[in-house]
Amino acid sequence: MLSATVFAVIAITYVKYATAQKTTSSTKEKTVSSPIDETKGWSEASKMAAITMKKQYGEPDAKTADMMMWKNTGQWTKTVVYGKESKHDFPMPHTDEMQQWIEFKVPAEKFNKIAMFDGSIVCNRTNGDISARCDKEGANVLAINLANDVVIGNKDYKTARDFYATTVKKFVKGGTLEYMQKLQFDVSNANTADADSPSTIITDGDMVKEKKWEKWYKRR
Repeated sequence: MLSATVFAVIAITYVKYATAQKTTSSTKEKTVSSPIDETKGWSEASKMAAITMKKQYGEPDAKTADMMMWKNTGQWTKTVVYGKESKHDFPMPHTDEMQQWIEFKVPAEKFNKIAMFDGSIVCNRTNGDISARCDKEGANVLAINLANDVVIGNKDYKTARDFYATTVKKFVKGGTLEYMQKLQFDVSNANTADADSPSTIITDGDMVKEKKWEKWYKRR
């Protein structure tokens, strides 16, 4: 027969074990019932874009409260989904929340033509890249394909706009369009950046003064 002392020890041990189990269980329940919302405060369209990109490319390489970013996914050097959407009425009212980049050299004289084609396309001459921002990846592929057509002279900006609208109309009706599936040209990773050239207005003497000023500024 167990003594009263042994019974007391067993009872105390059981109470401690039960309390620990209850604490662990409560912690687990709290963790499960209160997941971190990575897209809290985002628009519904932005949330859907983020979900779609995660299914397509997995978890983002970087994220903040306002954006998620994926690097080197498929055809793109970078994809960013923004928590805040932008209103865009071409070719029909929608919102832009997903921006995607490729390395691409746009001649300076073509910048204006591309802007007239689609205001959501951004050309960066210095970095040597171009991006499109829309609500769907296929729409971005379409925009970049048409920007390339404008650059190489296959289409003027008006023809490109009409082609874009016609293609989106077919897509909405259930069509499968090659211009929305993949880029129709080779994406070159070589020599797309353009560092430009120094101005002749600024002399070597000016550069020396600038360096001296820079050193003085850093010592402050």
